[in-house]
Amino acid sequence: MPEGDSVWRAAAQLHAALAGHQLTASDFRVPRFATLKLAGWTVDEVVPRGKHLLMRLRSPAEERLTIHSHLKMEGAWQVYPPGGRWRKPGFTARCVLRTATADAVGFSLGILEVVRTADEDSVVGHLGPDLLGPDWDMEEAERRLRAAPEVPIGVALLDQRNLAGIGNIYRCEACFLSGIHPAAPVSDVTDLPAMMATAKQLLEANLGPGRRTTVLNPRGMPVGRMAGRPGYWVYRREHQPCLKCGTPIRHGVLATQAGTEERDIYWCPSCQPPPAGTD
Repeated sequence: MPEGDSVWRAAAQLHAALAGHQLTASDFRVPRFATLKLAGWTVDEVVPRGKHLLMRLRSPAEERLTIHSHLKMEGAWQVYPPGGRWRKPGFTARCVLRTATADAVGFSLGILEVVRTADEDSVVGHLGPDLLGPDWDMEEAERRLRAAPEVPIGVALLDQRNLAGIGNIYRCEACFLSGIHPAAPVSDVTDLPAMMATAKQLLEANLGPGRRTTVLNPRGMPVGRMAGRPGYWVYRREHQPCLKCGTPIRHGVLATQAGTEERDIYWCPSCQPPPAGTD
């Protein structure tokens, strides 16, 4: 599932291509909005909210609508020159927006819906503070995390109702850099603000092309990109030596709070001792 930095980059690309331009055609390839035509509407802006994309449009009559999308696991927005050949199969396209200067195509979108801009809270109002948002509120995010002290921190960080933007990569890396096992309960994390600050640094450091998290040293301080090292501290590095202590990295799964889904976790058993009763 895309992380907050990926969504931020997608929003920036779409905003640069579409903002201020009038749509010449729209094609929603989902049953609920198949008859909706937005030709003549102007794209005012495209903004990220956690892992969600909000494309705000205005009609000649000053009506306001928002195209809300979520990439989920497989989704992507791509921008092409007018009439450009798509790099993904046409049958996976869910939304096509055309202007005089660009075509924007949303492929395999996990969520695609159109709401009145005044009703955006109905689709993103449940989200916690956005780590990459202009209104990031660390105190509110900590309050939400602390409200369920028994929940594993690795689960709590993925719950977008607590704070928005962290996916599996950054929860694994932030836990490692904080010396906390992902299965440890929130109550065991004495310095949540420091952990969130680390996650925020990681996200902000990767707003450009590509992604690495070894841009930070084990104390969470920026040191620049490190030549010759892998891109991650622990993520997908099972059996490889820890970059801090040399202990082989471990891999496991951690169930969501509802217990309906398991997600991979990676950790160093020396740098992140597991809580009592876990392996």
